[in-house]
Amino acid sequence: MRRVISAATVSEPDPLDRLTSEKLHELAVHHALRHVDVRFFWRLLKILPAAEIQAGEPEEAELDVLTMRGHLDDLTDSGRGEIAEELRPFYLDYLRRHEVKP
Repeated sequence: MRRVISAATVSEPDPLDRLTSEKLHELAVHHALRHVDVRFFWRLLKILPAAEIQAGEPEEAELDVLTMRGHLDDLTDSGRGEIAEELRPFYLDYLRRHEVKP
């Protein structure tokens, strides 16, 4: 017996999954800036210290908790290295909810 697979049962791979964490960061930040999405940046600032701890940078997390300036400086760093890897699920979720394509 021959099985027929419908197009509905075969899902296309998400092109976002192939991107680096750094590229996901760039796309998410660019989208948020273009749409003046302050909520995105606020959520990023809230979860960034946990990502820094997971990435082995507890001093950065402590600085972020103590000063807002630390948060602002780290927005750029949130797209690099291990911190970007820890934030990857956050960027993927944001980009998918807003239907951003690479």
